Amino acid sequence: MNAEATTITEMPPGCKGEDALLSTAEALRVRLFATVSLQHQKEFGQFLTPPHVADLMAAMFAVRSTHVRLLDAGAGIGILSAAFVRHQLKRKVPPKRIEVTAYELDAALVRSIEQTYETCRSACQQRGVEFSATIRNTDFIAEAAEMQRRDLFSTAPQLFDAAIVNPPYGKLPVTSENYRLLRVVGAETTNLYTAFLNLIIGLLRPKGELVAITPRSFCNGPYFKLFRQRLLKQMSLRRLHVFGSRTAAFKHDNVLQENIIIRAVKNAKPSSSIIVSQSGGGVADAVRSRAFRAAEIVSPTDTEAFIHIPTCKEHLAARAQVARLDSTLDRLGLTVSTGRVVDFRVRDHIRQQPEAGTCPLIYPCHFDRLFVTWPALKGRKPNAIREDEQTKRLVIPAAVYVLTKRFTSKEERRRVVACIYDPSRIGAQQVGFENHLNYIHAGGKGLDMIIAKGLWAYLNSSALDLYFRQFNGHTQVNATDLRNMRFPTERQLRAIGGQISDEGMGQEGVDQIVIKETQA
Repeated sequence: MNAEATTITEMPPGCKGEDALLSTAEALRVRLFATVSLQHQKEFGQFLTPPHVADLMAAMFAVRSTHVRLLDAGAGIGILSAAFVRHQLKRKVPPKRIEVTAYELDAALVRSIEQTYETCRSACQQRGVEFSATIRNTDFIAEAAEMQRRDLFSTAPQLFDAAIVNPPYGKLPVTSENYRLLRVVGAETTNLYTAFLNLIIGLLRPKGELVAITPRSFCNGPYFKLFRQRLLKQMSLRRLHVFGSRTAAFKHDNVLQENIIIRAVKNAKPSSSIIVSQSGGGVADAVRSRAFRAAEIVSPTDTEAFIHIPTCKEHLAARAQVARLDSTLDRLGLTVSTGRVVDFRVRDHIRQQPEAGTCPLIYPCHFDRLFVTWPALKGRKPNAIREDEQTKRLVIPAAVYVLTKRFTSKEERRRVVACIYDPSRIGAQQVGFENHLNYIHAGGKGLDMIIAKGLWAYLNSSALDLYFRQFNGHTQVNATDLRNMRFPTERQLRAIGGQISDEGMGQEGVDQIVIKETQA
C-alpha cells in the first residue's frame, strides 16, 4: 500500500484555544459516524475514544520536554492527540514545540484528522507553541515493522517522547503478511492491539512514555504471555486504570471486553509501586486511586507474568488466600474439558423436550444452585439430544461432573459460576454438555460426590471470584483458565465438601467454610 502523508500547514478559522480541542474532535466524530456503517467500523477495528476518556489518558503523561514528539497510531479522528496537546498547553510553562505523527489506515477519516489538527495548531499559536503534524494514511504495522528491521535496507526509525493510542481490535492471522513482518522484528502476535503496542514500544526513546487504552485480556493466559514478557522487560508500569462498567466508557459501541488504561515508561528503572485507579467510566464519574507494591501487581516469581489489578484491600486478601493453595486440577488427577455439543451444528438432532431415543442436553440455563435441574420446563433452550451414530461422539457417560459456565453476562454478579451434574437426579445413561459449558472429570470418569461438592464451593467462593477478576477482563472462563488456576488439596476439598448438604448453602456459609478449611 502506498503511504500518503499529509502535513498540516494551514491556519484554521475561528478556533478558540485549548478548550475547543476536545469539543471540536467530538463534533467531528458524531458527524462522521452518523454515516458510517457498523460493518465499516468492524473492518477497521474502530472503537473511537470518547472525549472524557481521551482527557483522562492525556492527563497521565509526565513528559516535560521543550520539544515533544508524539506518536498517535490508529489515530481515528485525532482526539487523543488533541487531548495530549490540550494538557501540554495547560502546563505553566508549555513546550516550545509539539510534533505529532499520526497513523490512520481508514482514508475516510483523514479529513477529520486534518480538521482536528488545524484546531490544535490554532490553540498552540495562542500559547506561542509551534505545532506540526504529519498524517500517515498507511498501514502502521507494515511501516513500523519496516523501520525496526535494523538492516541495510531499513530506514532508521524516528523515536518518540510519548505515544498515546487506542489501537484497533481484531485478529491477525499467522498467514498474513503483517504477521510475517512482526516475526522478522521479534514482535509477533496474533492480535492487532498487541501488535500495535509491540511496535510502539520499539519506537519510543529511552524514558519515553506510553499511555494506551486496550482490552484487559492481555493480563493473563498463555495467549498473551510473550507480549506480557516483552512489555514488562522493556517498559516500567507506572499506572493502571480500570472502569467499573464495561459499557459506560464506550457506550456507543457494543464492547464486551473490559478495557483498561496503562501508563508505562521505556527502559526506566522499575518502580517500587504502581498506581491503580478506578472510575465508573461515565463522563462525570469520580476517579479513585491507590498505590500498590509492584510485586502485588506482577509477582517476581510468576513465570507466567500475569498482571493482577487489585483496586481494594479485599482484592489483596483474595489473592493471598488463593496464593496459599498448593494444587491444580492436574495435581488432583482431574481434567477440564469444554462441552462437545455445538447446537447449531447438530440442529436436526436436538429436541426441545425429552423423547424416546434422546438423552439430556445441559445448558447454563439448567444451573440451579448446587445441582443441575433438568429438564427446564420454561425457556427457549432445548433439553435433549438424540442418541445415534451422528451424535455418539458428542455425548458422554452419565456420572458426577462439576460444570462451569464459559460465558457470563455483563449483569451477572459472579464471573465464575459452578454447578454439579448428578445423574441420580436425572436418570439417564448418557449426557450431552453444550459448548458454553466446561466440565471437570477424572480422566473421562465421574467424580466422587464429596470432591464435587468441595469443587463447587471453592469455584463459587467470593475469594476466587475476586481473584479471577483481577487479571481476567472478559466474560469468559475457559478451560485453560481453570487448568492454570490454583485449587485446594484433595484433603481440603473433602473437608469443604463434607460440610455441604444436598440443599446447598448460601454465599456467606460457602465463604466461611472455604476460608476455614484452606487456612488449616
